[in-house]
Amino acid sequence: MVLGALSALLGIETDLQVIGEARTGREALSLALEKAPDVVVTDIEMPEMTGLDLAAELKRQGSRSRVVILTTFARPGYLRRALEAGAAGYLLKDAPSARLADAIRRVAAGGRAVDPSLAAEAWTEPDPLTDREREVLRLAGEGRSGPEIARALRLSEGTVRNYLSEAIGKLGASNRVEAARLARQKGWL
Repeated sequence: MVLGALSALLGIETDLQVIGEARTGREALSLALEKAPDVVVTDIEMPEMTGLDLAAELKRQGSRSRVVILTTFARPGYLRRALEAGAAGYLLKDAPSARLADAIRRVAAGGRAVDPSLAAEAWTEPDPLTDREREVLRLAGEGRSGPEIARALRLSEGTVRNYLSEAIGKLGASNRVEAARLARQKGWL
């Protein structure tokens, strides 16, 4: 329903054309690589591939399509990760549709479009986690045991314990569950 409504709203704009819709991140990647749109509008949370992973993969594959993330996640950590992944825009879903259309135009012209309320806040609290700590903590937050995490990431159990210990310490948490919760609230997972 949201996808259809968004396409209809953008279709009203005389200078914008919706050339495809995707329901999953993998569908979006395939469609973007096939059709090469000027701008890909995506959410962060999608089945099969997140919007952050989609932006990073398009960048890695040398796509000229620029990415605008449209999401409910008003978290500075997500904004920072989106920009680091190559997104050129980050807007909240509660913004007026005219703001989204303007953001798409700005991004298509080579600029950036970032929700102003998040822009300043995003740089006040940097993400303390390394990529590997984030991976281990994400799996721990899903309820996986140390041995399961070790197998999934092809690490030793001792290395997994070290990464978890580092992440817990950096976040000032008392255990792995609390650390994962805190990191998720900040947008770092």
